[in-house]
Order: sequence, then C-alpha cells, then structure tokens
Amino acid sequence: MINRVTPTIKWLQQVVAALAVGGLLAACAGGDANAGTPSKASPSASPSPAQARHVFLIVMENKSYESAMSGQFTASLAATYGVASNYHAIAHPSVPNYLALTSGSTWGVRDDGYYVLQNQALGTQLTNAGVSWKAYMEGLGDRGCVRSPVPYDLAHNPFAYYGGACPANVVPFTDLAGDLSGSTPQFSWITPDRCHDTHDCRLAVGDQWLEQTVGLITSSEAWKSNGVLVITWDEDDGSASNRVLTLVVRPGRSHLESGNPYDHYSLLATVEDLMGVGRLGQAAQAQPMTDLVG
Repeated sequence: MINRVTPTIKWLQQVVAALAVGGLLAACAGGDANAGTPSKASPSASPSPAQARHVFLIVMENKSYESAMSGQFTASLAATYGVASNYHAIAHPSVPNYLALTSGSTWGVRDDGYYVLQNQALGTQLTNAGVSWKAYMEGLGDRGCVRSPVPYDLAHNPFAYYGGACPANVVPFTDLAGDLSGSTPQFSWITPDRCHDTHDCRLAVGDQWLEQTVGLITSSEAWKSNGVLVITWDEDDGSASNRVLTLVVRPGRSHLESGNPYDHYSLLATVEDLMGVGRLGQAAQAQPMTDLVG
C-alpha cells in the first residue's frame, strides 16, 4: 500500500487525508508489473560478483548517455574505468527510478510526489543483515529529510519514502569527508543537491562536483582496499529509450566497456550481491553487472 503525502507545515494532517487516497492509487497501480510490495528473494542463479569491503553509489540527474559523456571529467572516467554502454533507466520521471534502485519496484508510482511506502527496501535490508550504511544527502538541513528546502530535493532521497521517515543513517553530505578518513560504512549512497546533480545547473557544474567528490572517494583507504564506486543517472532527458551512463570505478582495473543490457534492477542486484544480502523485487531476476565489478 502506498500513501501520497505533501510535505508542508500541515504535514501530519495531510498524511491522514492521504490514507484515503492511497487505496485508490494502489488500485490504479495494480496493472503495473513493477507495482506493489517488493518480495524478498535470495540471489538468483546468475553469476554474482565477489563481495566488496566498501561500495559507493552516486546518483546524478536527467542526462542522456551522450550528454553525460560530454562532461570532461566524466569522459575521462569512462576512458579509464568500466562503462555500461547499454544501461537504461526504468521509467520517467525521477521518483520511480529511485524506488527501483532501492527496492526493486516502482510501487506503481508515476510522478515525483511523496508517498509513504512499506519499509521493505535496501536500507532496512542492510540494517537487518548487520551491514553498515549511510545515505549522504547534499543540502539536507535542520528541517529533516521530508521538509528541508531546495537545493535539497526530497524526490531524490528514496530512503525518506520507506516508512514515511528517514532512519538515522541518512545524513548530510558534509559528513562524507570525515567518514572517509575515519569509519567508512560498508555501503554509501550519495545524492548531490539539485544544482550539483545537474537538475537545475549546467552540466559543467555537475562534472566539476563529480571530479571533487570522486577524487575524495578514490583517495580514501576505503576505496583503495577492494572498494567499488558506481556512478549512474536516474533517467535521461525524457526519451523513450531512457539510456543513461553508468560508470564502475574500481582500484587496479583498466578500461572495460560492457554492452550487456543492464538497468536499475541490475544495479540493485549488484549492490546486494556485493554486500552479501538477498535480492529484492525485480532485482531477483536481474542480471548483475559482474563483468564490470567482478
């Protein structure tokens, strides 16, 4: 069941009102193959990548494969490390893709609204398995993960959707540098703000942010010691193809381009395999990105 919520000053009252609407939305979503509660499943029979000590995932915004590759630093990463050249997002607009990346389901969501979903997603899965994790959200402020203002974007923080609140694992992006020099979680999700993810700003601005952030990660012992950094885009610029760039940056690995058909479910399956947990929802049938991360 999903309940749509508008995060305003009258947030609590709107949650109550949204409960009545939620049943209608869930019914409308009944025909969606990706809708509904994602089932818990063991890893499929597909070859799985070896587990990694640390996994980092950066999610950028709204650029086609070709547009993303026009960034100077991004192109240099693609020329040096792994590239998934046949990778496609799941849907339009953003939110269904973020949900797919973290739960193996779009839950029938077809817009960028805020919905309270059942707490069955990657964060809870990792916590229950004893795997340390954090989601670093740029722009996250004192008003919390639901009501912090722009340039933070609630629609780019999927962890706020599961259970209707953020766990303590969701922290400001400014915590990342200290954690990299100290106790780095096993899984790190990183969301730039609306400017640095290129949603609202020029591609060159996001490319420069990536250069700084990737440099911070790849200079850390957490990445150097069997770490994996994945950079993907939530969706393209609205085309039917929805082809996006996905990069895999591993220490000691040379350039490799994979033409295998991958999507956000493949990436979720890969992260779950690397962390040694079962696969959720559509990830159970997805092909992991073993050629790029293994």
